[in-house]
Amino acid sequence: MIRFEQVTKRYPDGTTAVDDLSFEVSEGELVTLVGPSGCGKTTTMMMVNRLIEPTSGRILVGGEDIAAVDPVRLRRRIGYVIQQVGLFPHRTVLDNTATVPTLVGWKRAKARARAAELLDLVGLDPKTFGSRYPDQLSGGQRQRVGVARALAADPPVLLMDEPFGAVDPVVREQLQDEFLRMQAAVRKTVLLVTHDIEEAVRLGDRIAVYGQGRIEQFDTPGAVLGSPATPYVAEFVGADRGLKRLSVTQIEPADLEQPPVARVDEPAGRAADRLRADGARWAVVLDAGGDLHGWVGVGELGAGGTVGELAHRMSSWVPVGAPLKQAFGVMLQHDAGWVAVPDGARFLGVLTPAKLHEALRRSVDADARGVPRDQVAFDSVADA
Repeated sequence: MIRFEQVTKRYPDGTTAVDDLSFEVSEGELVTLVGPSGCGKTTTMMMVNRLIEPTSGRILVGGEDIAAVDPVRLRRRIGYVIQQVGLFPHRTVLDNTATVPTLVGWKRAKARARAAELLDLVGLDPKTFGSRYPDQLSGGQRQRVGVARALAADPPVLLMDEPFGAVDPVVREQLQDEFLRMQAAVRKTVLLVTHDIEEAVRLGDRIAVYGQGRIEQFDTPGAVLGSPATPYVAEFVGADRGLKRLSVTQIEPADLEQPPVARVDEPAGRAADRLRADGARWAVVLDAGGDLHGWVGVGELGAGGTVGELAHRMSSWVPVGAPLKQAFGVMLQHDAGWVAVPDGARFLGVLTPAKLHEALRRSVDADARGVPRDQVAFDSVADA
């Protein structure tokens, strides 16, 4: 969808902002451009909508050389979100969002209907917020309107320059979550500029790590964190890159252990005898269909009643496919030695600290060798 072919931007004073840049962004892919201030990442992005013209090389969008496209027409089909948002203060939220559809000739009713649809998509009820003005919104709400406005004419490409940098950390994380949910629904081709490696890792399908005017590594978040291509990249992503990698490594069924299990309708005394014979101190409680019901300590199982009557609610759990970081956080929050992992309601197994470490090691090795995780084998800490 977006292709850079040996693109260089050199200013009259001799400063080279971008030097011989070549890379490609696939349709529907979200690529984060990350690096220190002055490294050329924003220049790269602004050349895509011709706010900055390259000195040499070619940039293609949808297979078309943008140098041959009228800049105004080009910009109206590329969404653009900036940190300062840039909403018109004298226009309502609904009219701000409808700006581009109106400019390209949509009828007012159609443009406003599209604006209302997009406000709802970014989590702002158009009935509540549509008639408000920008100064009546919080910073996070204004940023949401900026995203909605960029999407209003349904552009295939979205450019985002530090879109969540002007809000506090809690709101930033909420906006990132909302954007990932939205991107899963609309699948735009996105270039997102950030200086924050954690944001780049969390949002990007792939990451371009910039040095001075050049890309030092262009790869998946897991590969950048697990196998930095150069000493510069290793230093930039930080010595704690193993912890950062937890956020991009998903829990897979192969990572799980199978714990002792009891059924809700099983007599408590019988379950206690069976579990003690196996040396178990606790058990996961499932219903007849294998769905997760809770957990119970073997010492709590008396002679009467059923297991289900004595079971506790399961508070330490995460869904399969969640990042290892989420599981680690739940373990710490509940001071738990394991977390249950369901697929929907169906119980799959438990993730322990040893298995979490093993999953992380397997993920790093898989990326380094270019093979799926299930093809990586090594001696497990859990088996030692």
